[in-house]
Amino acid sequence: MGADGGEGGAAWRLGVDIGGTFTDLVVERAGTDAGTGSFAGRRYTAKVLTTPSAPEQGVIDGIHAVLRAAGLGPRQIESITHGTTLATNALIERRGARTALITTEGFRDVLEIGTETRFDHYDLDIDKPEPLIPRELRFGVVERTSARGDVLEPLDVAAVDRLAAELGRLGIESVAVGFLHSFVRPDHEQRVRERLAARLPNVTVSLSSEVSPEMREYERFSTTVMNAYLQPRVAGYLRSLRQRLKAVGLDCPVLLMLSNGGLTDLETAMRFPVRLVESGPAGGVILASHIAKECSLAKVMSFDMGGTTAKICLFDGAPSTVRDFEVARAYRFKRGSGLPLRIPVVEMVEIGAGGGSLARISGIGLIAVGPDSAGSEPGPACYGRGGAGATVTDANVLLGRIDPTAFAGGKIALDPANAENAVRRDVAEPLAIDVSAAALGIVEMVDENMANAAREHAAERGMEIGGERTMIAFGGSAPLHAARLAVKLGIDRVIVPVDAGVASAVGFLRAPVAYEVLRSRPCRLIGFDAAAIDALLAEMSEDACAFVRAGAPHAELATRRRAFMRYVGQRHEIIVRLPDAPLASIDPAVLRGSFEESYLRQFGRTIPKLEIEVLSWSVIVETAGAEARAATPVRDVPVDGALAVRQLLDPGVGTRIDARIVARSALPIGAVLDGPAIVVENDTSTVVPQGFRLTVNSHAYLVLVRDKGLLA
Repeated sequence: MGADGGEGGAAWRLGVDIGGTFTDLVVERAGTDAGTGSFAGRRYTAKVLTTPSAPEQGVIDGIHAVLRAAGLGPRQIESITHGTTLATNALIERRGARTALITTEGFRDVLEIGTETRFDHYDLDIDKPEPLIPRELRFGVVERTSARGDVLEPLDVAAVDRLAAELGRLGIESVAVGFLHSFVRPDHEQRVRERLAARLPNVTVSLSSEVSPEMREYERFSTTVMNAYLQPRVAGYLRSLRQRLKAVGLDCPVLLMLSNGGLTDLETAMRFPVRLVESGPAGGVILASHIAKECSLAKVMSFDMGGTTAKICLFDGAPSTVRDFEVARAYRFKRGSGLPLRIPVVEMVEIGAGGGSLARISGIGLIAVGPDSAGSEPGPACYGRGGAGATVTDANVLLGRIDPTAFAGGKIALDPANAENAVRRDVAEPLAIDVSAAALGIVEMVDENMANAAREHAAERGMEIGGERTMIAFGGSAPLHAARLAVKLGIDRVIVPVDAGVASAVGFLRAPVAYEVLRSRPCRLIGFDAAAIDALLAEMSEDACAFVRAGAPHAELATRRRAFMRYVGQRHEIIVRLPDAPLASIDPAVLRGSFEESYLRQFGRTIPKLEIEVLSWSVIVETAGAEARAATPVRDVPVDGALAVRQLLDPGVGTRIDARIVARSALPIGAVLDGPAIVVENDTSTVVPQGFRLTVNSHAYLVLVRDKGLLA
């Protein structure tokens, strides 16, 4: 393979996922049988430490590594698909731009007033997250429109001009504009942008009528503020990345993963960076959905655990998206304690539980783990990069789950002595227990944290976890913890896909180019103007198509239309799929029937004689996703050999037991292996506890099944 030769000169696609600790890269030949698992010679991966101060540097380092491993040259890369946690981290760490808010006079305190609800009625000292924009940088101007779009008070243009001069003196980098009812009539916001652009050409401007054109001003203002807060930083990073990619010869299209599981072009991502907030985790859910189709799984729990966070998503058939999301929660499991976002996002729960999560003793003398993390700089103590705190990775090294000489494919040599010193100092000595017990306590606590998050997420959605549900585990840390977490949740089957350690990056290559447009146009089903709504949906479809065509100019597109409906008087609405035909040609009784069917499925009953209303409308336009090929039966192949035998402290029995160490690359299709064992590969290791039987299916996925007969 020459520098630009590679295998046959075919086009390849590259997936890049920037996490809080590692940056993962996957290069894969375009048009291969995505999902068969047999990627020998056709998929290559790399995992490098994230470089927080200049994340594009980690991307470039990883690209060099993965292209070198594949024997490819830059010109063979057809496209790059990218997801990142940079937007989320900037919000959590308050590292955004100096931002101002311009709103309707009298409404500058909406960001602090919120919905006037308390997320904990019994805590008199609750701490709500501070608004991203302080009060002195929030400004009101005279203007007012009604909920129907009538101008009640014209925009005071002279006041906007005076305000522009003031913003210049204050050194403002970005401006969020959010007026009352602008989702119905956006022209006042548009005029403000025109005036600011003429006087402050280097300041970015985000309009609520474009970022989140929906009713409920608190959520709309909050989302627009986040977009403005992120835009200079994210857009600057993406421009820098594009320049660095071109400098190394990668002058190909770059697509960004959105929070709803779709892809978009670079320009759209720069314009609406708030839609990237959950882009990395969404890639993992896309892959889990693909695997569910391949393995004919009806009920799935995707479990993605990396170096900084763990993400859990429950779905029956296909992942669902929601419009309500929170970041920077002041209380880990308290809904309402964070900053609200009103964007389409894959529904999941995310907690600060990863390999880098720091362990300590709480004020009441118990082991506490996370949400703070050692990250990639300095990293866990065992990395030998200056980290001193005990982490989950340090505990896993001491428990025998991680080979210090083979971590990250041998690229990062771990120091067990550093791990032991950190765990002894931070946990063992304060509790007067030995180091092994302290390490076991750390992993048990992080597993219980994740189990609690999964239980609460399931309860909020009215879903069962155990029984027929299958866990799909991926991320660098998830296969280490998956089986134990499954036991805690009553799950009997776990699937670990090929290249699980970089699975989100693989998921990016399975995602469609997609975009969702939402508009608020409240109306009741009785006597609603169907022709007007058809015109609105047609306009929304054109807008969504334009975004998708920017990333996929020649692809065949599919459209899905949805309505957000509720009984009159209720606070929240549910999602109802709309028929493809024009609404003017459909009997309103059909829409009522669709709503009641969805309502019955979600709540177990309907409410007779109540009127139904629609608050918002949605149009999703997308390209076709990767085709899933069904798994086929395989012949059992018993596995007798092992690379080595290692002492493993099993939390199920509380003692050290001998575990076989087996290379994943040595397991053939159909391989059968009883625990205890550890299956090792470059980017992760899979722990097979006593009581589990591992098989390798036709896609080369590891399938762990709890077999209680093996415990005897």
